Amino acid sequence: MSKLLELSAIEAYQDDRRVLHQLDFHLMHGERVAIIGANGAGKTTLLHLLVGLHSPTHGCIRIFDRDCRSEADFRHVRTRVGLLFQDSDDQLFCPTVRDDVAFGPLNLGHAPPAARAIAEQTLADLQLSHLADRSGYRLSFGEKRLVALATILAMRPQVLLLDEPTNGLDCATAARLIDYLAHLPHTMLMVTHDQALLSGLATRVLLLTDGALRASACHAASASCRDCAKSTNGRG
Repeated sequence: MSKLLELSAIEAYQDDRRVLHQLDFHLMHGERVAIIGANGAGKTTLLHLLVGLHSPTHGCIRIFDRDCRSEADFRHVRTRVGLLFQDSDDQLFCPTVRDDVAFGPLNLGHAPPAARAIAEQTLADLQLSHLADRSGYRLSFGEKRLVALATILAMRPQVLLLDEPTNGLDCATAARLIDYLAHLPHTMLMVTHDQALLSGLATRVLLLTDGALRASACHAASASCRDCAKSTNGRG
């Protein structure tokens, strides 16, 4: 397997507080890695580093065999890496769901008819076609989460970064989302404390603590986890 993403000796701050310290990480092709850790540990910051939404104070970010330092570098990355934000409202801003899902393909250079066709197919794949003409503001929390995922998948990324993908979902919607993700071919990096997601999807689990990542005592197939029990859902 080849390395798709790699962080080396990363130092990063959030609100003047150091959250990542000499952090090393790599994501191999085909992996589905889960990151757990206490609130405020820097989990979301780590995801944002990988798409250029946050800058390290020290260290190297290498993605798809090229060093990423400038905004131009990360513009290229964002055509192949999709980030599902923790707050779905950050990704839904167009007049209709169809427009939101077509937005990414349009930015990638698809003609409007092609972008619309991609959007409609993506919505159909997620069984969301009935929401196409709705405004994002009129969706339930669970519907927003699924539509936000659709906006990313419509761009046909190679890697998915998922920030608490099941947080706040009812059991039925969470199970539906996990089942859908399990059948995708994408390499994934997810921040989660959801045991169903860990057991159903993760091939490797890492604990972010004291600014660094280490192998977690939480096995992906385990129904309980001492590390997870110390943590709670929320921004991190």
